[in-house]
Amino acid sequence: MDSAVLFSGGKDSTLALYKALENGDNVRYLLSMKSKNSSSYMFHVPNIDLTDLIAEAVNIPLIKGETNGIKEEELQDLKKEFEFLKLNGIKRIYTGALYSNYQKSRIEKIADELNMDVISPFWHVNEEEYMKMIVDLGFDVIICGVYAYGLDKSFLGRHIDYNLIEDIKNISKKVPVNLAFEGGEAETFVLDGPIFNKRIKIIKAEVDWHFDNGTYIISDAVLENKK
Repeated sequence: MDSAVLFSGGKDSTLALYKALENGDNVRYLLSMKSKNSSSYMFHVPNIDLTDLIAEAVNIPLIKGETNGIKEEELQDLKKEFEFLKLNGIKRIYTGALYSNYQKSRIEKIADELNMDVISPFWHVNEEEYMKMIVDLGFDVIICGVYAYGLDKSFLGRHIDYNLIEDIKNISKKVPVNLAFEGGEAETFVLDGPIFNKRIKIIKAEVDWHFDNGTYIISDAVLENKK
């Protein structure tokens, strides 16, 4: 099946890509939506420009859509990109949705209007098992945004590993934090994985912290050969 992945460079859309390839789909495109609104309801924002590097690393063409990020209006921008995909033979869209009905239902509505299928392979997955699977599969994922009580500046730039998962579990015993960050608690970016032909090396990055939330901004990165 000719497919595309709605792609942000974060863990969930990258795992959706992994699953699409595992399913034997012919993934012809990645679609990234760049929002001018840092508080977009629909789209991942931190380090979205670096999806170019991931696209090159996995050797799949990247389509870049743009939106002002105005609530609900941004869906029309997404629909335009879906229309382009359909014209180019794409019949199926993969998403990294885990629990967000807001995003999933709107994506599916657009796809239904265009007679396209939507697959969210990890919908309602067990969060802890999912996070451990990411580590076990060999994906190298960093946290590039934190937006929830209990997650402080020290989490920015950290790699997802078993120690981090345990830290999040301990925090979740005190405050409501989704272990897979599906409540918007954090954003991530993937540097490497089993579907990458090259890995991403960060050359320069900085932390932008504002009292109780912040981002890890990667200003320079390159692809390097795997050892």
